[in-house]
Amino acid sequence: MVEIIDLSQEIFSGMPVYKSLPEVRMEMYASHEEWDGITDSNTVSPSVYKLEMSEHTGTHVDSLSHMAREFKGQSIDTMPLSMFYTEGICLDLSHKGLMELIEPEDLVSACSNGNMTIKKGDTVLIYTDHFRRTYGSADWGRGPGLSAASALWLGEQGISAFGVEMMSPGIPGKSNREVHHICGEMGFTHYENMINLQLLIGRGRFRFIALPLKIRGGTGSPVRAVAVFGEGK
Repeated sequence: MVEIIDLSQEIFSGMPVYKSLPEVRMEMYASHEEWDGITDSNTVSPSVYKLEMSEHTGTHVDSLSHMAREFKGQSIDTMPLSMFYTEGICLDLSHKGLMELIEPEDLVSACSNGNMTIKKGDTVLIYTDHFRRTYGSADWGRGPGLSAASALWLGEQGISAFGVEMMSPGIPGKSNREVHHICGEMGFTHYENMINLQLLIGRGRFRFIALPLKIRGGTGSPVRAVAVFGEGK
């Protein structure tokens, strides 16, 4: 049987977002009562919501154009869908603490400990348990993150993307800017704000699917990321 594991955060008004991004606002735009001309109802059932948010809200993927100005032509709508439909693995880095860099030797050790091999075209998910430990708390924005050397190492493996539970792939003020630039230079991307990665540990390879919206000129997109086990069986 096929098993699908949801790796995506909920989107709701006032949800935590990266410090430089706009707040999420969600409000009812129309109701069924309005559509049906009902004026004496004690209840309201929404028929349409209006959303106000950035492309980088919740579980999302960055376009290559987001990485730096020199990649501005490579928006999310131009990136091949094959980048978002790949094989995947999940590495256990849950021993990493707040604001701690994940170095290449950490990734190599996690591959060895999990008996995993990174293949060309893979999506590599990085489990730190940061979501369950800190989401909604003061420490949510202080998670571990990849060093520039780790981003370079992953790029050298020929991956399509990597994914993290944190709001940024690197640590702001330490490595985040460099990690983004390396992704752009080497032609791979990353996902942020992932959840449920603990459900993937010790289970081997899976199908990873996280299709972006087709936003013209978009610098990224929210995704409904999933891991699929038992595909084709």
